[in-house]
Amino acid sequence: MGLFIHNAKFKLDKNHHLNLPHFSVKPNQYWVIVGGNGSGKTVFSLALQNKLLLESGAYSNQFQQIQAFSFEKQRRILETILKNLNNDDTDPLYFGKKVLDIILNGSDNIKHCEEIANKLGIRALLDRFFIKLSTGELRKVLFAQALLNKPDLLILDEPFEGLDQQSVKDWMVLLDELKSNCAIILIVNRLSDIPKQATHLAMLDNLDLILQGERQKIEIQSIYQQLVYAEKAINVTLPESALPLQKLPQNHPHFELKNVVVKYGDNIILDHLNWTVNAKQNWWIKGPNGAGKSTLLSLITGDHPQAFSNEVKIFGKLRGSGETIWDIKQKIGYVNSQLHLDYRVNCAVLDVIISGFFDSIGVYQKVSDAIRLKAMHWLERLNLATLARIPFRSLSWGQQRLLLIARAMVKHPPVLILDEPFQGLDGLNRKLVKHFIEQLVNNSDTQLLFVSHQDQDAPNCITHLFEFVKENGQYSYIQSAL
Repeated sequence: MGLFIHNAKFKLDKNHHLNLPHFSVKPNQYWVIVGGNGSGKTVFSLALQNKLLLESGAYSNQFQQIQAFSFEKQRRILETILKNLNNDDTDPLYFGKKVLDIILNGSDNIKHCEEIANKLGIRALLDRFFIKLSTGELRKVLFAQALLNKPDLLILDEPFEGLDQQSVKDWMVLLDELKSNCAIILIVNRLSDIPKQATHLAMLDNLDLILQGERQKIEIQSIYQQLVYAEKAINVTLPESALPLQKLPQNHPHFELKNVVVKYGDNIILDHLNWTVNAKQNWWIKGPNGAGKSTLLSLITGDHPQAFSNEVKIFGKLRGSGETIWDIKQKIGYVNSQLHLDYRVNCAVLDVIISGFFDSIGVYQKVSDAIRLKAMHWLERLNLATLARIPFRSLSWGQQRLLLIARAMVKHPPVLILDEPFQGLDGLNRKLVKHFIEQLVNNSDTQLLFVSHQDQDAPNCITHLFEFVKENGQYSYIQSAL
């Protein structure tokens, strides 16, 4: 019993194919698939599920219940909910499917659903709207959905992205337990994400499977050792801005939040929060999934409606005192999961970078040669210059995220807000982006507000820590200089 692929050629489009000379998965094996952004990891997952056209070769599967989840699946669900909500007849208090419905996905096995929710620590989310969850909570819900039908082959594409560190540890333990009843295929970007329990490794590059086999045999091969070394070596110079740099006043706090309360009905997200961000302070914001990190940042960017019912000062002005959201966004470069979801304009890759100069989604005005040239310089630094004219949505999730990070940085903004920016990035691109952040902040007046669950992702320019700490079911806010 198992899944077997031999001399297979899977069609992606008329110019691209996934080549798998041989690959097999047997019950109770624990595979980890590693590859850079755009290497073909997600399409490899689709091939295993028999969701790609097989042009030649053989595909055989005896597994009875294959379950998978990925960023792409998460995005499809969210986009469907948003589309269904986009009509005049929708109750303004209704936000689409609730978590229980998403997990059940047509099943009536509520008891098993509750058991899985308890195991993943999301029982309290079952009656919440799916679209209102944090990134980490969304991941947990989709994992629960995958587990509901008791899979004998479980395919997890970047499952740890967006999870806090404790949740990652808990999932590692759970996956180790699951492998006694099912085969596991874990797809990751970083070599450091390979769990010690994995029995087999495979590596993808440019839509080709270049390494595969038992873990101990793969880890001693020279190509694997070279990749481990390469993740530690990055030396790229940040392009300069094509526009005059904006300056912020240094004689008052850039952001002041006083006694802020954000709640939905009886659900309190932020409870009497006070936070002052002065000039030249670079903050790392951390805490468990669902603590309110993204909500906190959305009060600053102007994307949260309850910012206007609280005392929130941005660049010395009280929110709602006459400034427009564009006045604020001109001074801020940002990346978060909502922006990634909202960037649905299928413009060319180069236009995504250019749009960062105009704070727009897509490009709707004449672009100077200087800006176009600078955008190409960014693509060259990202090793994406050859993709300049292809559609943004045709890229892998990781490549899309890489472009959106560059979009946030192109104008060297006075404030750079990065909310879990590294989701979907492979090890080399994480190193590259971290290097860019450090260059920008250390060599300019750019101020950083940074969210990440992973300690190793925090840039060396961080000066202050804002941490959400949960005690007795309530969150407190710890602020300190580093």
